[in-house]
Amino acid sequence: MRRTMQFWVVGGDLRQVKLAQMLQEDGHAVQTYAMEHRPEPGLLSGSDTVKGIEQADCVVLPLPVTAERGILNAALSDLRIPVEELLGELSPGQLVCAGRVTPQMRVQAEQRQLILRDYFEREELAVANAVPTAEGAIQIAMEELPTTLYGLRVLVIGFGRIGKILAHRLRGLGARVTVSARKYGDLAWIEAYGYTPEHTGQLTGWLGSYDLVINTVPARVLDVPQLLDLKEDCLVIDLASKPGGVNRKAAAQLGVKVIWALSLPGKTAPATSGKIIRDTIYHILQELEV
Repeated sequence: MRRTMQFWVVGGDLRQVKLAQMLQEDGHAVQTYAMEHRPEPGLLSGSDTVKGIEQADCVVLPLPVTAERGILNAALSDLRIPVEELLGELSPGQLVCAGRVTPQMRVQAEQRQLILRDYFEREELAVANAVPTAEGAIQIAMEELPTTLYGLRVLVIGFGRIGKILAHRLRGLGARVTVSARKYGDLAWIEAYGYTPEHTGQLTGWLGSYDLVINTVPARVLDVPQLLDLKEDCLVIDLASKPGGVNRKAAAQLGVKVIWALSLPGKTAPATSGKIIRDTIYHILQELEV
């Protein structure tokens, strides 16, 4: 990677603000667009137009790249920018890094001969991002529950990246941790780590003892039969991406408190999240030998 590069950071939330600041601190030339409502605007150079964006060595788009169909995710801006229109301003061969790229955007980038990389698909980002996600879930639990986590009976559904870190953090706080998974290999590891194992497909009838249930699985795992099993005061935190892992309509009708906690890294640890994205983009640049 060249020592000094020109970046455009376009749209997003506080993660992208912190990312832009870190890139600037590293000595790069940084221009921002569609984040005019960012805090401390004087710390970064902001543009009212995309004039000059075609000269950037790397254009960084947010995570997720779209907030609604075809419109750029720009939480800190009043602008509504079609992603296709933005890509049309770029030059063939230009590098674009974005998070959760849609199939439609991939086609648009290919048509314009852009080099598109989805940093959200990178394993190093997924692993690093699991830490602020897990800690953010624990923060929510501590704020919402009337008790300490010490001694609490907790079920973590799923033993992926987030589930692994979450179970480890919860046990470190003294919680009595059960972890569910579908793969028998994962169940063996859960038991080997000293957690109580449960099969995710066989939870019905066994949920009545938990004070806290945290779901990490992006599939409907808590439907009416499972929700009926829960204790009256059990708190459910759903970390799964859209459409989530909990039947929220049924939960509301049954009086089950569910908190659907999306994009926790950006909400609870934007500086850490910005650093994770920056490091991942640097890895992409090194692999491309830019």
